[in-house]
Amino acid sequence: MIFPKILTEDNFADGLNFLISRDSDLAEIFTRFGKPPLWIREPGFSTLIQIILEQQVSLASAKAVYTRLQAAISPITPELFLQLDDVEIKRIGFSRQKTLYARTLAQSIIAGQLDLSSLSTMDDEEVRSILKKLKGIGDWTVDIYLMMALRRPDSLPKGDLGLILAIQKVKRLEHRPSSAEIELIAEIWRPWRAVATRLLWHYYLSERLLRQK
Repeated sequence: MIFPKILTEDNFADGLNFLISRDSDLAEIFTRFGKPPLWIREPGFSTLIQIILEQQVSLASAKAVYTRLQAAISPITPELFLQLDDVEIKRIGFSRQKTLYARTLAQSIIAGQLDLSSLSTMDDEEVRSILKKLKGIGDWTVDIYLMMALRRPDSLPKGDLGLILAIQKVKRLEHRPSSAEIELIAEIWRPWRAVATRLLWHYYLSERLLRQK
């Protein structure tokens, strides 16, 4: 079987069917909560900025900052971003560290050191190698960009807290699984680990909503 290079609505369903047949725990999630969203974003600078904002904070907090950024500059481009001074960027809600990360990204693109459009032609590890050269971009940021922007079907964000907690609950583990343990658990999900991640996120968010009622 030839596996796709990017996720679409059609092959997303194929991936779900594969996972349901391979892992009874994932099948149970699907039975309880149905099909998860595809959760995709446009590739490019603005999406990478959004993911940087989401590092180690709640999604709601990151979204609030990103919304203020959208109100300050439109479209969100490297050139317009670099026009924001320290006072403006602090008012928007960027921390000092994330200001540095975002400016470094913008400067790298403008200087021609980074061509985000070329990433779509590269394999996952090439993308990882290039993006991790930039300050403030680690494996989690790369994994989310691979999953959501480049729509890679087998990307697995092992350091994502939502995924970690979902796996712990679904697999009935007494402790939070390590990255190595997640790799082992996820082996049977290949080559659809990004689809499994979405299913587990769907479980995590749905369970949280139920607890809030």
